[in-house]
Amino acid sequence: MPLLLGVCHVIYTDMKSTFYLIGIAIACLFVSSCADKEKKAHDEAHYKTMTVSSQDVMLTQSYSTRLTGRQIVEVRPQVSGIITRICINEGDEVRKGQTLFIIDQVPYRAALEGAVAARKSAEAKLATARMNYENEQRLQEGNVVGDVSVQTVRNALLEAEAALVQAQAQERNARNSLSYTEVKSPVSGVASMIPWHVGSLVSSNISEPLVTVADDHEMYAYFSITENQALDLIGRYGSIAQFVSQAPEVSLKLSNGSDYQQKGRINAVSGTVDDATGAVTLRATFPNPNRLLHNGGSGSIVVTTHRKGCIVVPQEATYELQNRVFVYKVVDGKTKATPVELFRLNDGHQYVVEQGLNVGDTIIAEGAGLLKDGIEVRGKK
Repeated sequence: MPLLLGVCHVIYTDMKSTFYLIGIAIACLFVSSCADKEKKAHDEAHYKTMTVSSQDVMLTQSYSTRLTGRQIVEVRPQVSGIITRICINEGDEVRKGQTLFIIDQVPYRAALEGAVAARKSAEAKLATARMNYENEQRLQEGNVVGDVSVQTVRNALLEAEAALVQAQAQERNARNSLSYTEVKSPVSGVASMIPWHVGSLVSSNISEPLVTVADDHEMYAYFSITENQALDLIGRYGSIAQFVSQAPEVSLKLSNGSDYQQKGRINAVSGTVDDATGAVTLRATFPNPNRLLHNGGSGSIVVTTHRKGCIVVPQEATYELQNRVFVYKVVDGKTKATPVELFRLNDGHQYVVEQGLNVGDTIIAEGAGLLKDGIEVRGKK
């Protein structure tokens, strides 16, 4: 009897261990099955897809710009003296030739009067010298005087002529100096602020100009592009001259974010590359009929490029690997990494694909950087 009980206990213990092992095996199979199902569900997840089509696009690029007037002239005095009158207000619109400042004219009028007197004296001396020479010639004809006497009088005549030329030059200088006391505007435009006042002593070497006049009927907008972009333009148009003649109109976005209503045109390209930045400077000209633009203002040049019949994909549909750009095409229901070549410009949201895709291809439209080859796709548009 005790032996029988011992045998039964051993059998029970073995069965318990067996059931325990079977339970563990079933649990492992269940977990593995769940993981397989989860992986399969992940691999067969829904992804947003799109069918590649052809369309026309308009791409824009913005470049920071600084505005300057067509002509910016620093007006400085050509003579020294005290400012006796300021003839304009700051910010006035002035005309070419308009008097802006008057410098004390008293000493220059006196200098002119002295120069006029010196010129008249030289004229009188010349008349006397000429009369003496003519008289000496008559005496020579009568054999009264010799050649030496005639030559002496002739030399005096030449000296009197030279003295008159010198006096006339001094008079012109004095007259010009007097005219320079009226400082006139060399161009039409808008006057800047005036750092000088009546009573200020000024000269031609003052540190600040009397005023700056900006001709703002047309405004220049300078901006820079990279050397590679400049080479692309030359390659596309054939030469810088052809690019300038055929360049599309550009727009201007003002510093407050509003769009300037007048269109501009690129009419100059720098012939050199900046050593420090590697950039090439371009100039666009904008009409300024309402004087809305001001010298020294800032904004952004917006260059628009139109492309017809392009393949366009969202930027989220691409990813970059080793300096190459890829998209995932859906081939036979599975993802396949495909390299593409992109147009150099983009609008910040989409890329124009030049090679690698054809109209009708289906691609993953977003999240390309999180995918891999061979994922089964149940697409959702």
